[in-house]
Amino acid sequence: MLIKHAISALFSTMKRSRMEKSKIIVGMSGGVDSSVAALLLKKAGYDVIGLFMHNWHESKEDGSCSAEEDFADVRRVSDCLDIPYYTIDLSQEYSKRVFKLFIDEYKSGRTPNPDVLCNREIKFGPFKDYASKIGVNLIATGHYAGTKKNETGVQLTRAKDESKDQTYFLNQVTTEQLNNVIFPLTEYSKREVREIAKSFGLPTAYKKDSTGICFIGERNFRQFLSEYIPMQEGEIRNLDGKYLGKHQGVFNYTIGQRKGFRLGGGGNGQPYFVIKKDVKNNILYVNQGECDLLYTTMLVAKNFNYINSAIIDDDRVLVRTRHRQALTRASVFPEDNGKSIRVVFDEKVRAVTPGQYAVLYKDNICLGGGVID
Repeated sequence: MLIKHAISALFSTMKRSRMEKSKIIVGMSGGVDSSVAALLLKKAGYDVIGLFMHNWHESKEDGSCSAEEDFADVRRVSDCLDIPYYTIDLSQEYSKRVFKLFIDEYKSGRTPNPDVLCNREIKFGPFKDYASKIGVNLIATGHYAGTKKNETGVQLTRAKDESKDQTYFLNQVTTEQLNNVIFPLTEYSKREVREIAKSFGLPTAYKKDSTGICFIGERNFRQFLSEYIPMQEGEIRNLDGKYLGKHQGVFNYTIGQRKGFRLGGGGNGQPYFVIKKDVKNNILYVNQGECDLLYTTMLVAKNFNYINSAIIDDDRVLVRTRHRQALTRASVFPEDNGKSIRVVFDEKVRAVTPGQYAVLYKDNICLGGGVID
């Protein structure tokens, strides 16, 4: 029943005459989400082609490569669905367009989100270009998101499953990049997606979800970062400037963090939280317990990407400053001819972090996002 319902949902967005035998390339990661996306499109009558993007080259400690394992799952799923599959090496593009900025942002003391850049620069960039080169105009991914058309073009919409909605990670994708893109999972929860995979016997039905940043995997984040950014031991101080201890590198910490200080108890017995970072002097400022400085009523986000939307002064919007954060009501004001936005929250928001993204919504429509400055 779930598969029939999923196919009906696809039919409701496009006429059957346009779908049957239309070629579509599905970005397949070797996970259950992209596997089910390919399945649903195949059942809906598309001529489906699977494409695995090899974005990072590195072996595990035991000599195995997680990318090779994922591609093996893509092969198994493609064989199960009887669809052709290919792989494309985009590791050079990823290194230049995503990883370099990731390192540069950390060096400046900010906390970047490489998954957002990967979507704009890789998954909806070179991947879509590759599809065009081989004469395929439609692409699909296993993102939990959706699209709909209005009189001015394509809009990005939140997924039905709010806990899995991935529009936050898609906030930098351009309106043009969203043209001819289908998100088959938009109406489904993760539980339903796994049920579909199990009912059809897909090899990835029970595969564990990947977590964290793809090029770090399950390794220690601090150890990974130290391979690219020289870390120096520095001082931890409280907000009055009192010395509390030593840290292993100010770049390892983010605003609001409450673990990893190796500070003893004492004081009021509450945990310590990162309040601010002095990158120039390599000093980490913390406070024992929550404090007002962890909260803000305003932020400025630069290089705002508008997804088929317009924003006017004092526009009422919903905002997220990190993935899975509850939507917060706010007013927004364009600045610098719309290149930046100033967001004024109705209520204080915790741990707004430079380098992350402020993403705006009206109802279920994602208006776009910008880098928190």
